[in-house]
Amino acid sequence: MNTKLTDAIKHLIIINVILFVAPQLLKLDFTNILALHFPKNEHFGIWQYVTHMFMHGGFSHILFNMYGLWAFGTPLEQIWGKKKFIFFYFSAGIGAGIIYTLVNYYQFNGIYELFIDAGLNNSEVLSILKSGSTNDARVIGAISQDQFNQITSLYNTPAVGASGAVYGVLVAFGLYFKDAKLALIFFPVPIAAKYFIPVMILGDLFFGMTKYSIGNIAHFAHVGGALIGFIIAWYWKKNEFKTY
Repeated sequence: MNTKLTDAIKHLIIINVILFVAPQLLKLDFTNILALHFPKNEHFGIWQYVTHMFMHGGFSHILFNMYGLWAFGTPLEQIWGKKKFIFFYFSAGIGAGIIYTLVNYYQFNGIYELFIDAGLNNSEVLSILKSGSTNDARVIGAISQDQFNQITSLYNTPAVGASGAVYGVLVAFGLYFKDAKLALIFFPVPIAAKYFIPVMILGDLFFGMTKYSIGNIAHFAHVGGALIGFIIAWYWKKNEFKTY
């Protein structure tokens, strides 16, 4: 298999690296503009469903995402061609952001209703969430600390990274190269992609639905990207989608 850097992947990596390095060199923070915020947050913009894919939280974050994009995306671009790969990549990334938002909205509304039931109006709730703290007796009496921490995190914490799109690429790779051997750093035994990839996705689903998540990871963005990627890649493979 030819591992030469293909055109679409090369340009995607260049853009990601520029948007990672430039703000640090220029000492600028584009988080409020480009990262994906919760829809009720004042910094939310619809364009963020695209731009958040080019923002990363640290060197290891961008390193692993760009490695995954190159390693699993290269054979797919060789099969599909540049235009189809770009369409797939952005579809998976945008889809990941939308599904992530929908899950967050569901979790947010469940706790938000407790604020309303306690007698607060919408502007009061948003003001409290923006500040991240309150001494309002109505809130203290109606909402647990864990619930308060969760809803303030949903409201204030933006999502960044290409992980959702890369998960879509990973799933597509598994569909086309199901017997390819893959390995995790913490589990270095090679496993066929048809087993390896479902385990990774089930792990994200588990961590996203429980309290056992390690670090601030947007698990449902991973699951969302994987789902959209699977639907598109499965359809193309089934119907022998032609490139040009």
